[in-house]
Amino acid sequence: MFYVKTLEHEIELEPIHFGQKLRATIVRLLKEEVEGLALANYGFVVNVIEVPEDQIRSGVIEYDTGNVVFYVKYTALLLRPFINEVVDATVAQCNELGFFAYVGPLRIFVSKHSMPEDMFNGFDGERDSWVSDDKEVVISSGCGVRLKIKGRTVEQGNITAIGTIKDNYLGLIDDGSGDGEGL
Repeated sequence: MFYVKTLEHEIELEPIHFGQKLRATIVRLLKEEVEGLALANYGFVVNVIEVPEDQIRSGVIEYDTGNVVFYVKYTALLLRPFINEVVDATVAQCNELGFFAYVGPLRIFVSKHSMPEDMFNGFDGERDSWVSDDKEVVISSGCGVRLKIKGRTVEQGNITAIGTIKDNYLGLIDDGSGDGEGL
């Protein structure tokens, strides 16, 4: 899910930024532009770890604007969901179709068809939660669940995933009560 990779990005600067703090300005703007961004092939950029001094190439002047484009290689920590990966997530919202859970910036939807058979018709609209037939398992906002990634989509710079809690050892792991004890 998390990995480190070297990437490249271009930064466009106006001449007002040129001076003694040029490198610091490039690094600051790089972090502002890429941290939190979902790159289609790589995942979410969680953090820019390092920008080596020798990896900021000389700028290229754009003659029509006077701005300068710098090509920067940097090392970043990335979050990318892999198919069949098991993750622990926090439930954010439940509805009659399933529930949404988050792992950091990654939003995962679990359909009612991807829940155990004893929860298939267990949506409780009054409490906005999913309840098993024996009332032992209650999945609602704030709960922790262990789920398996079954698919992912990339659209408009955002990555979302589809998950399941239907397999062995998946499902509710923390009832969200805050007492430190899961189920």
